[in-house]
Amino acid sequence: MKKKTIQHSVLSAVAVMAAGAMLMAQGPGGGKGPGGGKGGGKGPAGPVFTVTSPSFPDGGEVPRKHSFYGENKLPEFEFKWEQGGNAVAAPAALQTYVVIFHDIENATAKGPTDTLHWAAFNIPGTAKGLPEGMGTGDLPDGTRNGPGIGAGRGAPGYFGPGAGPGPFHHYVWEFYALDTKLDLPANTTRDEIMKGMEGHVIGKAAYVGRFHNVQ
Repeated sequence: MKKKTIQHSVLSAVAVMAAGAMLMAQGPGGGKGPGGGKGGGKGPAGPVFTVTSPSFPDGGEVPRKHSFYGENKLPEFEFKWEQGGNAVAAPAALQTYVVIFHDIENATAKGPTDTLHWAAFNIPGTAKGLPEGMGTGDLPDGTRNGPGIGAGRGAPGYFGPGAGPGPFHHYVWEFYALDTKLDLPANTTRDEIMKGMEGHVIGKAAYVGRFHNVQ
């Protein structure tokens, strides 16, 4: 009888210790981290970077004027930072933005890499977006137009959708918010831009457009 009592006491102590360990691991408030997920009680998530456009809806068809067949003008984009559904100021660490625009339908040179239409970097962190028809080359505010189809034709700058008749191609504008400035020349490559952003991305957003040429 005494042996059973000792075993029961030992098992009860083990159960209490295990429960205590679980509570410690969860941390305050059940251990919910950023976004409400389990994260060791790290507190609320920081501001979220989002991009919108008055030129066309996300996932919608890109207007012809923004294509190679039209005026070849960059659509207008607006940068926003939100937290808990409310507009907030950009993080203090923000220095610059990068945009990479590519046709994800193409397989360049029969490889897995898609077609880079345009990239720009060192867009100032104070920018509220990108204007329609943004200029080419190095701009007065420090923005540098980089690699893409336009650069290959001697004028670094936006180069719009150029898909021919047939199924829609899907084009993606990727936007990155960085805590640094990229020390890269205008004739850099997409790979070098991606490498330069490593460890410096504090926000990312994407905007998608569909396009095919109707003749």
